[in-house]
Amino acid sequence: MNIKVCGITQLKQLQQLDGLNIEFAGLIFVKDSPRYVGDSLDKNAVKNADFDLKKVGVFKDPEMIDVLDAIDDYGLDVVQLHGDESPEMCEDLSSEVEVIKVFSIDSDTKDIDELVADYDAVCDYYLFDTKADGGTGGTGKQFDWKILSKAKIEKPFFISGGIGLEDADKLKRFKHPDYYGVDVNSKFEKEPGVKDMAKVLQFKQAMK
Repeated sequence: MNIKVCGITQLKQLQQLDGLNIEFAGLIFVKDSPRYVGDSLDKNAVKNADFDLKKVGVFKDPEMIDVLDAIDDYGLDVVQLHGDESPEMCEDLSSEVEVIKVFSIDSDTKDIDELVADYDAVCDYYLFDTKADGGTGGTGKQFDWKILSKAKIEKPFFISGGIGLEDADKLKRFKHPDYYGVDVNSKFEKEPGVKDMAKVLQFKQAMK
């Protein structure tokens, strides 16, 4: 099972995640996030580091030029789009990097396959997160994963939203042919943007 640790703000922690064989690390480019990388990470050091993990830039309703600049400045491997980005934008970016399109789920979400249909041909992965009141994910809360097990989806996807170390068994029991990875963030932190690497390692071992 692939693990994505999101909200990294330190080069040292990127190196530690790589050393733990974590597959994806998320760098948040949303300026009002407490985990915004623009003030904390040296772009040249990130770009020139030799990592096996994939560096994922996380954006919400960005300008295309800002995403392209970040891809170039930080050497991003993947772009994760968290807002109302169009299929056209996903398609344009997919010629540069891999694309993860995020969909926010709540109790009113009825049809996952209808939700993702327009993006099926234009991105590489989906990520399903918990819908916040009046917005997208980042709530630290879980949605009911059963809605995913009933859907076809037919693209590799990540489960996100309020996942902690205590959820490893539940995650291992969840079954879907396209279930590809788990996205974790706030429940593995000492403070916003600073991960507890001992917990990350425990989670990695628990997910085996």
